[in-house]
Amino acid sequence: MATATSHRNATLFLAGTLLLAGCSEGKPTPADKAAAAGVPGAPPGGAADVAAKNAPASTVKESNDLIEFAYAYPREAAAIPELAAWLDGDRATKRDALIAAAQRDKAAAEKGEFPYRAHSHLQTWQRVTSTPRFLSLSAEIETYTGGAHGMTGFETLLWDRNRRTQLKPLDLFTSGEAFDAAIREPFCAGIKRAKAARGITAEERPDSVFAKCPPASAQTVWLGSSDGRYLDRMTIAIAPYEVGPYAEGSYKINVPVTGALVRALKDEYARDFLPIN
Repeated sequence: MATATSHRNATLFLAGTLLLAGCSEGKPTPADKAAAAGVPGAPPGGAADVAAKNAPASTVKESNDLIEFAYAYPREAAAIPELAAWLDGDRATKRDALIAAAQRDKAAAEKGEFPYRAHSHLQTWQRVTSTPRFLSLSAEIETYTGGAHGMTGFETLLWDRNRRTQLKPLDLFTSGEAFDAAIREPFCAGIKRAKAARGITAEERPDSVFAKCPPASAQTVWLGSSDGRYLDRMTIAIAPYEVGPYAEGSYKINVPVTGALVRALKDEYARDFLPIN
């Protein structure tokens, strides 16, 4: 009898153990919940990266006789609810503006009895880098509004995980003037090198609209990282017509993150950068 009772108890214990194991399998752990919530500030390889890998990228495309519209952003952005909400709102705003302009121009074309050409807005956000504090995104935008040619534009965005807020790269600096002073020399030299690489001689006539090097703060700034920890890379995106005629196209100028640039930062952000010297 004792043997039978022991055997029955062992069987019940084993069944209970298996039942508990079955109930716990698939149950979200604190890390899983954090990942699902896109917890800001998590280190690379932690909950935020898990969420980034699991969250779907957002891509919306629409094409008809009136418009062609596309807007996309990556998984890392989709994993942060506040950022995803802003991007969705930006997408809706730009789509509404495109439709309104297209409807107005189509009505004008019909009234003037000339062909209407569908308007377009094609925008893709891409991850530049992700550090423990920042998610850096870049966007390239192609638009067309019925003229002789389309236009290329750029946008930039930083998500600050510590403050749970969206920033522009220039928000990290004490002022636009301080930023310009810190990088003017390498930025202007970079434009000349980029033009030379295309076989273009930089315009130097005083009366030329393209003779002067424009302020970098008026362009689009993208911040990157070589090690996933510190911001130590910078690219300045320049749209057509800024430093040359439309035929030259756009430029992307890499600028070194120097000590002078770091000294132009607000104190709060200096520790997040790593200068090359």
